[in-house]
Amino acid sequence: MVDFENLKAQFLHRLQHELPAYLTYHNAQHTHYVLNRAIEIARHEKVNGNDLELVKLAALYHDAGFLIRKDEHEALGCKIIKNEFPGLGINAEDIERVCGMVMATKIPQNPQNILEEIVADADLEYLGTDLFDLGSERLYRELKHENPDFSVQEWLEIQIKFLSAHHYHTDFCKQHREPVKWKHIERLKEKLKSMN
Repeated sequence: MVDFENLKAQFLHRLQHELPAYLTYHNAQHTHYVLNRAIEIARHEKVNGNDLELVKLAALYHDAGFLIRKDEHEALGCKIIKNEFPGLGINAEDIERVCGMVMATKIPQNPQNILEEIVADADLEYLGTDLFDLGSERLYRELKHENPDFSVQEWLEIQIKFLSAHHYHTDFCKQHREPVKWKHIERLKEKLKSMN
């Protein structure tokens, strides 16, 4: 089996040094957070053994495609996985399953099984936590780098629309994250109203 801790250290180091600095959201810190949340959600969903190992690999590599470019980064991440994982002794079937989980993070999310649901939820788990404002601010800065005219008001409108359309898939996130997410939506609506 893969020495996961060693792989994690190497890959996070790679993200820290190879990703452009303007990626204030999609960076090593985000990947580390998503990995920890994926493990937490998997445990609540009673996922363990090889399945848990695959969830960890998918969470670690879910934004690997950003090492190439932002557009279609999920598919590009799968290319990296298919290129690198055989050398780690991971079989073709497990590689496909990991790629399925990475693709399940693509917006709009459409996970097809419990493992894909876990990784999809881990990626957006922060939407239903008190880290929402921090994540939101980092993502706004990243998007503003690409579009300097991007206003706070536009960002509020996008977030309200995105959060309202989003739903969690796992029982854990439905129970523990969904209610908080709706509080954020109400708060964002109030903020937008006060700007108009």
